[in-house]
Amino acid sequence: MRILAIDIGTGTQDILLFDSAVEPENCFKMVMPSPTAILAAQVRRATAAGQSLVLTGVTMGGGPVAWAVDEHLKRGLAVYATVDAARTFNDDLTQVRAMGVHLIGEDEAMQLARRHTQIRLRDLDLDAVAAALRAFDIEPRYDALAIAVLDHGNAPPDVSDRVFRFNHIRSVVEKAAGQGDQLLAFAYMPGDLPPYLTRMQAIVRSVGDVGVPLVLLDTGAAAALGALEDREVARHNDVVLLNLGNMHVLATHLVDGRIVGLFEHHTGFLTAEKLDRYLDALIAGNLRNETIFDDMGHGSYIVEPPAIAAHTPMTFLSVTGPRRALARSSSFHPYFAVPHGDMMITGCFGLVRACAARLPEWNEEIARALGA
Repeated sequence: MRILAIDIGTGTQDILLFDSAVEPENCFKMVMPSPTAILAAQVRRATAAGQSLVLTGVTMGGGPVAWAVDEHLKRGLAVYATVDAARTFNDDLTQVRAMGVHLIGEDEAMQLARRHTQIRLRDLDLDAVAAALRAFDIEPRYDALAIAVLDHGNAPPDVSDRVFRFNHIRSVVEKAAGQGDQLLAFAYMPGDLPPYLTRMQAIVRSVGDVGVPLVLLDTGAAAALGALEDREVARHNDVVLLNLGNMHVLATHLVDGRIVGLFEHHTGFLTAEKLDRYLDALIAGNLRNETIFDDMGHGSYIVEPPAIAAHTPMTFLSVTGPRRALARSSSFHPYFAVPHGDMMITGCFGLVRACAARLPEWNEEIARALGA
């Protein structure tokens, strides 16, 4: 079987065409600019040309494209956006209007696009992926599609996006307690996707009817599951899985396969020294949620505070992610995981594992191909 797995981050989108008929190391893969980075470049070109923008499409991850649109507005240039596209910047449309964005309907967008620069917002462009594969004589055929994104969720107007995001994480971990691999609880099929996960809902609409199953997974859980594909990581029963992404950091402490604690932060607010302090407190079981939130992170959750004797230097630290150099000097002597020989495809292998869990008819075949 073949799975097209795409892990969509802030800096890159990491793409794996997993094929159970070959060794994982020989599966075709690409590390390409993220959708938000690609669209940000398009916005900047329109800004340089002094052109107004017409934004259509669906809700996607913000970051670079949102910053580029904000700079466009600061230059005094107009931005028109359909409602779905506008929610990329804020689920509260009053806040989008306050930015200076003009909200319009689909018909008006079509008319304005004749005179201004139209940019279609979306996290997923399957046509572009297929074209890239065909350019190398690879048929873009797959039996399942698996996508990972970080979804803050549609927070009520009076609730912080960071709080809402972390409350979702806490809820998933709590509900999955005692049900086996809790990380897999972050994987969804379209039919059981919570309505407040609007970025994932937009991906479902972008995919449409491709005729194959679709599995959606949080990027943090994808990275953690993928790190466990490294045999050195998997053999430890007390391990912190640290993923240092371009924008977000997730540290998950597992003991005997259970999540006993985790924290999520923004990479740009961390130093090597601060990261070590947070890791030490996470392992000790005394990292307070307020400590992370007040430092502009999402939060922390200690599920099972360990006994004093359990807080030893024996906790194994696995590190993945494009910003992994931040942990290079860690006192925890980090191991830089390379699942199936490629760190940048870590999240994709996590997606493949999620497919095995959510598509039981292929569980055995996927597990055999991964060597488990």
